[in-house]
Amino acid sequence: MAEVNVQRVKSSEIELKDRLVAINRVTKVTKGGRTFSFSAIVVIGDENGVVGYGLGKAKEVTAAVQKGVDDAKKNLIKVPVLKGTIPHEQVGKYSGAKVFLKPAAPGTGVIAGGAMRAVLESVGVKDVLAKSKGSSNPHSVVKATINALLQMKDPYTVAQLRGISLDKVFNG
Repeated sequence: MAEVNVQRVKSSEIELKDRLVAINRVTKVTKGGRTFSFSAIVVIGDENGVVGYGLGKAKEVTAAVQKGVDDAKKNLIKVPVLKGTIPHEQVGKYSGAKVFLKPAAPGTGVIAGGAMRAVLESVGVKDVLAKSKGSSNPHSVVKATINALLQMKDPYTVAQLRGISLDKVFNG
């Protein structure tokens, strides 16, 4: 995983909104009968470039979701968001899931499926075209989307790295 610009963020500094991506009921068969437990994938973000995901497992749904939120707060990252969209096209991979993100014109909206939509809305992206290829497993799709967002570079850092002016980054 090529994590270029991993900027950790403290959860105490910002107002975070959580989105439940998926709940999975798991059954364990014992000699006393079936034991049910739940696993929940939760994505949290401040809708201003900060996002994190977490997995919680518990005997009850509410406890699983709460554990997921706590886990998500531990791995928050900062993502460049430019004028309500992403800076450039990007492909993200995790396990069998591949995601493709493409910037879109203002007014397009978030064109993305299930698990990707939750991540992109939590980041604060308003306009984006996205396609999920390969595995549709929510765990993998969320991680692949986060992977794609981690590889995003905003034009200012690109200009600094190359040692050129900002308009040269756009014009070539």
